[in-house]
Amino acid sequence: MISPDHVRFAGIVVAAIIAVGSALAYRRGTWRRFDLLLAMLVAFGVAFVSIFPQVGNVFLWLFNLQNRAFALLVVSTLVLFGLSVYLIGQVQAARRRNGELVTALAVRQYKDRYSPPEPVPEGRRGRILIVIPAYNEQGGIREVLARVPDEILNYEVKTVVVNDGSVDATEDIAMEMGFPVASHIVNRGQGDALRTGFEIARLERADIAINLDADGQYKPEEIERLVVPIIEDRADFVLGSRFEGFYEEAGSVRHIGVVFFSKMLSMLTGVRISDSTNGFRAIRGSDLPKLDLREDRFNATELILEAEKNKLRIEQVPVTMLRRAEGKSKKPPKLRYPLGVFRVIIQTWLR
Repeated sequence: MISPDHVRFAGIVVAAIIAVGSALAYRRGTWRRFDLLLAMLVAFGVAFVSIFPQVGNVFLWLFNLQNRAFALLVVSTLVLFGLSVYLIGQVQAARRRNGELVTALAVRQYKDRYSPPEPVPEGRRGRILIVIPAYNEQGGIREVLARVPDEILNYEVKTVVVNDGSVDATEDIAMEMGFPVASHIVNRGQGDALRTGFEIARLERADIAINLDADGQYKPEEIERLVVPIIEDRADFVLGSRFEGFYEEAGSVRHIGVVFFSKMLSMLTGVRISDSTNGFRAIRGSDLPKLDLREDRFNATELILEAEKNKLRIEQVPVTMLRRAEGKSKKPPKLRYPLGVFRVIIQTWLR
């Protein structure tokens, strides 16, 4: 039969294992000083409660409970919840650092290949940079690139493909067609690909950065609609809206989800948003450094919230959104996509 003394001894052993394990992790350099301190506090708490279980009486009074063991269980659960939140934050921070490293390597590769940036041709008003994130898009990217213009309203148009760790011929096709490419060494998601593209836009001193998908759902011929409000100084961030233009899959389940999140964003920002997940957008180049973009996926709503938080003037224009021309959608299946969008909205709004 297990006695209270056995439980106390087990608690002391667990505390010792936590303390020794955390000290070794710190010595190996895998833990920071704060991580060590946190683990030592947990070890001390476990040992203290094991040696002096009477401390549970404090929690009886605090939570208005009758059973000391249950009171200690409540406290333990709260501590575990706090540690879980901390761990999630650490994982997200590590993912962000990895993304920054991948972006830095891709930008360095771009500089080595194409720097210094060519000056804007004489007689042009400025430069528009089209950023095309692409992951395994060999089936559709050729047609998209063939349709991008070289000039819009007397602005030079330059197109950069951000190859997001593709394992097919996406990069080869883009380079064969003469378009500059920046490549991620691993797949990071559209958010990180777009961040790399924005860094290149700053490097190229672009007046306007355009986001155009590689799957053929948007029409390159409609880019002028996006840039006119910025050129005429009516807006700093222009978002395409399929619901004000043409949507080939209107009435689908995804349609309903986009409408829901658009209304949610409109309530949070006070700005009317009709198409919160549209990937066809334009941003004034000088405003790119203001945007604190952290998400590797589900980045469309983060962009809108960051634009609003930084007082960018937002305008919507009608665009066409067709079915994907080739290949499979890269969006997560089933509930992962709406849950991911919801998470990003809440996290971005709270920070």
